[in-house]
Amino acid sequence: MITPEEDDHLREILKRCPPSTYEAARRFRVTGDVRQVPAIVFGIIERFTESELRPKLRKPHDGLMLGEDLGLDSLTMMEIVLLVEDVLTISIKNDELRHLRTLGDVRQFVEGKLHPQPDLEQP
Repeated sequence: MITPEEDDHLREILKRCPPSTYEAARRFRVTGDVRQVPAIVFGIIERFTESELRPKLRKPHDGLMLGEDLGLDSLTMMEIVLLVEDVLTISIKNDELRHLRTLGDVRQFVEGKLHPQPDLEQP
């Protein structure tokens, strides 16, 4: 269940994202359905992508480069991370971001945060 206050907060923080981002975030908050995560993350990334580069996100693919293809710098990535943390109620450390170069990296990373794998014990 999502409270009216939480719903208002989601609407406010996602108001400059595509409308589908809010809808996916709301469904995620209500159901916990991780299938909503790509729509949330890609919508947030789209918000911070310059308008002339946004057409590349119409058919997002895992190989799309955050810097080279979408023009996202490290400061913008921090803004994206803060918003993703807020929407998905997860915590991301700065040093965890170093390996994120593509949309696929971001998707896999966020999914891993939502469903952490237990550490395999070494013999």
